[in-house]
Amino acid sequence: MLILGIDSSAVSVSAAVISDDRVIAEGFVNNRITHSQTLLPLVQSLLDSSKLTASDIDVFAVSAGPGSFTGLRIGISAVKGMAYALGKPCRAVSTLHAMAYNFTLFDGIVCAAMDARRSQVYNALFEVKNGTVSRLTEDRAISTEALKAELEARIGGGDGGKAVLCGDGAGLCAASFGDMGGKLILAPAPLRYQKGTGVCLAAAEYPDVTAAALMPTYLRLSQAERERAERENTVR
Repeated sequence: MLILGIDSSAVSVSAAVISDDRVIAEGFVNNRITHSQTLLPLVQSLLDSSKLTASDIDVFAVSAGPGSFTGLRIGISAVKGMAYALGKPCRAVSTLHAMAYNFTLFDGIVCAAMDARRSQVYNALFEVKNGTVSRLTEDRAISTEALKAELEARIGGGDGGKAVLCGDGAGLCAASFGDMGGKLILAPAPLRYQKGTGVCLAAAEYPDVTAAALMPTYLRLSQAERERAERENTVR
């Protein structure tokens, strides 16, 4: 089965095509040019270099959140358009879950963290053992202080294992947390960020949905929605 996986949830954008566990093509762009300019050309170049067309793809997978509201909408809109036109299924993948698949050779806890501003990160914890990724927490918006305390509780003991930080909030967390006695590792840059291959691999754990039903997953209100709610409360 051919899966096209797309991630546009943060500053970088990535796409990949895999067949079962074989990576056919992958691309990653982190040049701060808007995803509306980079995503579709990246996808087309991967298909062209693989001698494939969009109609060859069996499933279109995408990081559906958490992440940048605009970035998520761009990626999901692209997948909706391709899947709808071709009558193919989609899969909405957790951005954080997909990141954990960068670390299938690591045994320990993967702490995926995306900068959510306001002293918070979008976060989930996963355990990786013998190449298998298991979820430990739900996706959430959490303060860095609370996340630090949770990680200390999980890896602080003598046999508590190790944890790796990944995502665009990983550097922020590492600067705040320290290395927790050598048990907390900041992922190297090539593995730290979202990858299309991670979306494809994680997609195996998600159900098919139609293009019409594919929607982003937001963990909190947008700034515009927060400001409107504040105005309405003030009026009342």
